[in-house]
Amino acid sequence: MEVKAKVSFVRITPRKMGLLVDAVRGKDINTALTYLKFSPRRRTAGIIETLLKSAVANATQKGTIDVDKLFVKTILVGQGMTLKRFRPRAKGSAFKINKKTSHISVILAEK
Repeated sequence: MEVKAKVSFVRITPRKMGLLVDAVRGKDINTALTYLKFSPRRRTAGIIETLLKSAVANATQKGTIDVDKLFVKTILVGQGMTLKRFRPRAKGSAFKINKKTSHISVILAEK
């Protein structure tokens, strides 16, 4: 049995999210949550931790799944929309700033 959860439009770049997501992929749920709790990337880890807890809550809602046997089957990070901003520069010119967003989806499964 598989359980899904996703979060969209997170204001962190997909590249930064991917660093933590790669470390969590394939681990059991307790190990993954412990890893994220002590990760030095606190803001990014907090969002992924919340997403994993949401997926576990979805599993408990179904009722037939043993939560202790769950592991992270797949976790994907995709690029969302980019917020385009401009910063004034010298001689009346402008500098373009792209603020990227991420979409994260996770699938948990039983061992």
